[in-house]
Amino acid sequence: MKLLLLGKNGQVGWELQRSLSALGELVALGSRDVDLLDLDGLRACVREHSPDILVNAAAYTTVDKAESEPERAYRVNAEAVAVLAQEIARIDGLLVHYSTDYVFDGRKLDPYVEEDTPSPINVYGSSKLEGERCIRETNVAHLIFRTSWVYGLHGSNFPKAILRRASEQGELRIVADQFGVPTSAELIADVTALAVHQWARSDGDRAEYQGTFHLVAAGRTNWHAYALQLLEFARARGVKLRACPEAIIPIPASEHPSPAARPRNSSLCTDKLSRQLGLDLPDWRQHLKRFVDDIAMIGESS
Repeated sequence: MKLLLLGKNGQVGWELQRSLSALGELVALGSRDVDLLDLDGLRACVREHSPDILVNAAAYTTVDKAESEPERAYRVNAEAVAVLAQEIARIDGLLVHYSTDYVFDGRKLDPYVEEDTPSPINVYGSSKLEGERCIRETNVAHLIFRTSWVYGLHGSNFPKAILRRASEQGELRIVADQFGVPTSAELIADVTALAVHQWARSDGDRAEYQGTFHLVAAGRTNWHAYALQLLEFARARGVKLRACPEAIIPIPASEHPSPAARPRNSSLCTDKLSRQLGLDLPDWRQHLKRFVDDIAMIGESS
């Protein structure tokens, strides 16, 4: 089985290089190898490698900047995805693609299920939703994983920024009225590999192993509580911090304006994925603690 991974240097792509390598022959490409803005070049790349499974971890993910350059966001998150879907459909392969909790407007109080009607409130979410539509319109065999609040050892993310700020500043002001699920790139990569393996080894009709799934850790939190838990793990691990718990101040999102609106609640329900794979996804704190342990070990060895 031949697999082609795009976006190898992103947070999820970095972990996917590890998790997918056990499934077959893996070719991993980054932005220096293929430009998603160049649709003809992208099409030629897929035809050159002709994979059985294409895993697209490449995306335009700068949420605020997308508001000022929507054409670029749609080019990468929708038009390029349409090309990938068309090319994989042509060779009867599987397309694995990652979408986002931001396809929802956040007005629902409970976690969103896959059947809920999307209604994005920013350009980024709209472009990702259009990418989903492009995939479904081709009738290509696909796995679309919607995920949220992604972090990992590789790349820039919220917990890294909070640890840096807490080591430099005595007070942090963190939004407390936006809810979601922190999800590690490691978890996303491992579940992806399991789902791809299940699809590849299935006999006969593979329809039940395809579709759109929510892939996040278990539980729910807000940015402020997330930061508090992160720093609690860091203190327990001996990481030196200037900011004490009392100095992590909860604030409403209205006090932290940004170019792109964020959904108030973007929690995702993973019951469908759990039933499909026969597993219980771990609480979000589990991987966060491991992330802090790894960060601390890196710091100790440097």
